[in-house]
Amino acid sequence: MNNKTYNISVIPGDGTGPEVVAEGLKVLLALAGSEKLSFNCIPYDLGGERYLKTGEILPDSVLQELRQTDAIYLGAIGHPEVKPGILEQGLLLKLRFELDQYINLRPVILYPGVETPLKNKGPEDIDFVVIRENTEGLYAGIGGFFKKGTPDEVAVQESVNTRKGVERCLRYAFDLCQKRNKKKKLTLCAKTNVLIYASELWDRVFKELAGEYPDITADYAHVDAVCMWMVKNPEWFDVIVTDNLFGDIITDLGAMIQGGMGIASGGNINPHGVSMFEPIGGSAPKYTGKNIINPLAAIGAAQMMLEQLGLEKPAQRIEQAIRRVVLEKVKDLTAGKMGYTTQEVGDLVVGNL
Repeated sequence: MNNKTYNISVIPGDGTGPEVVAEGLKVLLALAGSEKLSFNCIPYDLGGERYLKTGEILPDSVLQELRQTDAIYLGAIGHPEVKPGILEQGLLLKLRFELDQYINLRPVILYPGVETPLKNKGPEDIDFVVIRENTEGLYAGIGGFFKKGTPDEVAVQESVNTRKGVERCLRYAFDLCQKRNKKKKLTLCAKTNVLIYASELWDRVFKELAGEYPDITADYAHVDAVCMWMVKNPEWFDVIVTDNLFGDIITDLGAMIQGGMGIASGGNINPHGVSMFEPIGGSAPKYTGKNIINPLAAIGAAQMMLEQLGLEKPAQRIEQAIRRVVLEKVKDLTAGKMGYTTQEVGDLVVGNL
């Protein structure tokens, strides 16, 4: 029996975020009873509504509270009345940077019963993980304007890649590839032929670390080639590791080949601190309050959160329940086409735990 109480910060956020988070919490609480677990879920009203009312995005006092919890469970960030970039930079990126969540973890798994747009590909072909460096690169926000608003305007955005940041991300990827124990193939996705300095650092450290993992096949592909092979031969991949920008792009492609945003979950991981888990589909404001959004990605994010907390058996129960629901019940993962309401899909998962 596990007597620990897990303190979970819950940020439902904007749009459909509160709806899908409610279903994830429903599943967690159902598990808590049968697994004799205790979750103390602490809600935070961070997001667009709070910003519009108070001008606050992420107060320092709230950030300090989040540091003290075991994990963060996030719904979605993005409000139609808030200029794009304000919430993303002030909340999402700030949390990743301040809590040093230097790994973005994205499983790309096609479950049996789920359709993929890829011809002649099935669950046996699409089962890999993308590891994206999450606190550096072009997202570090280094740059600025010169002569802004004039015909001579210059905009500069710099990619920041530190030896420490690159190495810890690559080491995490090698370790995960070893733990997965599947193809034992780790692919570095970069652009060594054009982004000479940044990609050369990634490639050099990658080759150095490969010597410490003789059982893993260390593979390289340019980012454009990775996009091609994810569509043509996704079965080639086991674990892909890449920088912040490329990871952001290829994980959305991954979501599409695994069946869509409705099933895609992600984790922002600090292996030694507080990690944050979320569905990657965004706030989808046009579906807000209609009870038709797919909550499976949010439920999958809860599963990833339990895995990170060391609760492997309960996490496996959630994954098996999701697999049964999409195999037997929910044939279309698109919002409004599932044949079930958001709450009914959550009930189906609970019923299959």
